[in-house]
Amino acid sequence: MNMPFVSLSPEITRANALTLMTWLEDEDVTRYLSDSHDVSRSIEQVIERVQLPILTHLFNQGGRFFMVYDQHDVSVGFVRLVKRGRDCEMVLVIGDRGNWGRKLGASAIREGMKIAFFEMRAERVIAKIHRDNARSLNAFLHSGFLLDRETAAMKSLVMNAARYLQLLRKHPAVHAADIYITEIDKARLRNLIDFELGPDIFELEHEIERAIVVDARKVTDDVVTMNSRALLHVNDEAMEIALVYPEEADDRSGKLSVFSGIGTAILGYREGDVFNWRMPGHTCRIRIGKVLYQPEAAGHFHL
Repeated sequence: MNMPFVSLSPEITRANALTLMTWLEDEDVTRYLSDSHDVSRSIEQVIERVQLPILTHLFNQGGRFFMVYDQHDVSVGFVRLVKRGRDCEMVLVIGDRGNWGRKLGASAIREGMKIAFFEMRAERVIAKIHRDNARSLNAFLHSGFLLDRETAAMKSLVMNAARYLQLLRKHPAVHAADIYITEIDKARLRNLIDFELGPDIFELEHEIERAIVVDARKVTDDVVTMNSRALLHVNDEAMEIALVYPEEADDRSGKLSVFSGIGTAILGYREGDVFNWRMPGHTCRIRIGKVLYQPEAAGHFHL
C-alpha cells in the first residue's frame, strides 16, 4: 500500500491544544470517541489554567500523546498510547474531515506501532474500536491487526511484536524506498543499540529491522553504508558528510554519527533516493546525491 508520509511529534504546544479543541467540536470526528466530551473539557481547562507555550507534560498524564503531522508540517490528527503491563492501547484520530480518505490514518498507525514496539517495548498493541466505525476498523485491519475479541458495541484488534516484525520485514517501505544494510554493519549496530539509552535510538533500531540485509562483498557501490562519504541535499542545501559510529563523530568536519537524526535517516539509502524525515520541530526532504566513498566498494572491509 502506498501510504503518505506522516510523523508523530511528542511536543504539544498551546496552538496544538486549540486545534484539538476545534477538532473535538466536530460531531463526525467525536462520534465514536467514548470520552470526547471529557477530553474536550479537560483541554479547555488546561488552556484557561496554564499560561505556558508548551503543554506536553499535561497531555502525557496517564499515557503518551502525539500530534500527527503531514509532510508539510501541518497537524492532521493525534495518537495516544497507553501502556498497561505488556500491552499498549492505541487511540487514533484524524481531526479534519477534509483529510479523511488520504490514508493518513494508516500511516499514523505505522508510526504509532514503531514507538509502541521499539521505544515503549510493548509486546502487543491493542485498538478498541466501535463496531460501526468502519474507517478506523479498515485502517487497523489493513495495517495487519487481527480481531481479538468483540462485544455488541466494540471490537478489540491486536498486533503482537512477532507479527509486527514479520510484516515490517515483508513490507518495509511505507513512504520511502527500500534500504540496505550489510551483515557486518547490522551486527555492529545491534551491539551498540543494546547499550544505548538515548531517547531517539528506537528510530535507528526500526531502520535496521526494516532494512534488506546483504553480504558486504555484494552490496552495490551506490548504497550508504557505515563509514561511507556521501553528497546530500537536505531541503535543497548541499552537504558532504561521512556516516560514522558515535565515537568518531565530529560535526565540524562533517562526520555524522549514525545515532544523529540525519545519520539515522540516510543509512542504507542509494544514490538518487529522495525521502522525508522528521527532525525536531520540522520535516526535512533528503536526497542522496552521490556516494563519494564506500568502504565495501574500496575493499576496506575492516572499517
